[in-house]
Amino acid sequence: MPDGFDMSNSPAELAARAGPPRPVILLSSSGTQLIAQAGGAGALYLSCFRNFTATARHISSRHSRVAIIGAGSRGEFREEDQMGCAWLADALLQAGYMPHNSGTQEVIDRWRGAPPAACAQGNSAKYLRRSGQARDLDFILERIDDVDAVFAMQGEEVGLISSESYAAAIPRPAASPRRPIYDTR
Repeated sequence: MPDGFDMSNSPAELAARAGPPRPVILLSSSGTQLIAQAGGAGALYLSCFRNFTATARHISSRHSRVAIIGAGSRGEFREEDQMGCAWLADALLQAGYMPHNSGTQEVIDRWRGAPPAACAQGNSAKYLRRSGQARDLDFILERIDDVDAVFAMQGEEVGLISSESYAAAIPRPAASPRRPIYDTR
């Protein structure tokens, strides 16, 4: 934990935090850097293991093309990043999008239907275990697609833009039945 911080970036610790509600600022070096660099995008959504279906449904009803970018860590497109990107992309394929190239399709095929624990042997998981944060790994792997909310950059802030129930089928705009997915790592 950095000096002067109240807690590390532990999702398990954050969920167990007691006391009065107060603002929380979460900083992920890779994710924050990527968000800052993508400032010129027409729309910028934030997705993870917990909300990929809600994000895919929201995107598919509003955008004809999308680039899915995994933040990675230490210059590596890690297993959990690949898996999260693939699950989001697979949901978009079901909505009528198509992969931009064979590399995108390979990542989708590798992780389609994989159990969450399939990424538990990668470098990020090894780091969590090595640093005594196995509880965080368990927390992450036990909470898959359980958040029915969509988050996007609104100016310089992340905002909740939708928390509707998505029980209905994924909408498919009539204008473009096959839309490209770009995977730029």
